[in-house]
Amino acid sequence: MKIHQITIKDIARELGVSVSTVSRALKDHPDISPQTKQLVRDMVDKMKYKPNAIALSLRNRRTNIIGVIVPEIVHHFFSSVISGIDEAAVAAGYNVMFFQSNESYEREIMNIQSIINSQADGVLISLAKGTKKFGHIRQLIDNNVPLVFFDRACDEIETDRVIVDDFEGAFNAVDYLIKTGCRRIAHFAGPQHLQISYLRKRGYISALEKNGLKVDDELIVTCDTFEEAQEITRLVMSRNRPPDAIFTVNDMTAVGTLNTMKSMGYKVPKDISIVGFTDGLVSTITDPLLTTVSQHGFEIGKKATEILIKRINDECESASPITEVVKTDLVVRDSTRKL
Repeated sequence: MKIHQITIKDIARELGVSVSTVSRALKDHPDISPQTKQLVRDMVDKMKYKPNAIALSLRNRRTNIIGVIVPEIVHHFFSSVISGIDEAAVAAGYNVMFFQSNESYEREIMNIQSIINSQADGVLISLAKGTKKFGHIRQLIDNNVPLVFFDRACDEIETDRVIVDDFEGAFNAVDYLIKTGCRRIAHFAGPQHLQISYLRKRGYISALEKNGLKVDDELIVTCDTFEEAQEITRLVMSRNRPPDAIFTVNDMTAVGTLNTMKSMGYKVPKDISIVGFTDGLVSTITDPLLTTVSQHGFEIGKKATEILIKRINDECESASPITEVVKTDLVVRDSTRKL
């Protein structure tokens, strides 16, 4: 029978505090009160906790390497994030190992294991679409490896994160469509277990409600790739009351929608307006040019790396997890009607 080794997560659960609080108490961090430190020490004795030798080795021996996991390296947004990560890491004297999960939960687990085996000082990760379990992420936390989520984060894991204001970005996009006269606005949405997809959908709904428009569930369709958009667009436009605008969860879905509209004989934006979300290179070469929400990927990557390096060096002012929210901008081009 496998014997369960007590971890700092078990201690944190018993005391009702965060894992980071226990970790800093064990390091005698000045941000932790003497009373909390004593409670942690008492629980360590009671539960007979012994630090994991491998984890200690990882923490005590610096490699000056940061592990980074992205869903897709070729995606414009993630390539922008990578540029920000690389700039901040090199400036601080760190090397970066990049891994691609290819939107696969299994690949993501393999990536994490490779990073652990390489004894990286910390990890930056944006979750894959297929990730719905987080044991491999908790393994990092339990071993006291600094971790920062960027863009796609997990609410179940209490750690630092740098995210986009997806709700506001979606709200502003749909609000703009309404101001230009659109009234039946469809949303091509991403998987709702991903926080970014959920918040973009909530922003879409909130903009409709704020403007007194009815939310029509038939106009909300799961569709978040170029290929899916080619099929879904035809289905949506074949309905008795087709939309007069479509807000998509990302740019590639918007491009698939735009191309399909043109092949069906629709004029964009005269007949229908289309808005994306990313502001990648593709949005500047479509015909017409794509109106989209800019996510500022470079800034996200840079901020996430700066937070991670501070955690590695134990220089963060707060022991509690930090959440940085990067604001978006609506970039109006030619795929939408003018105000």
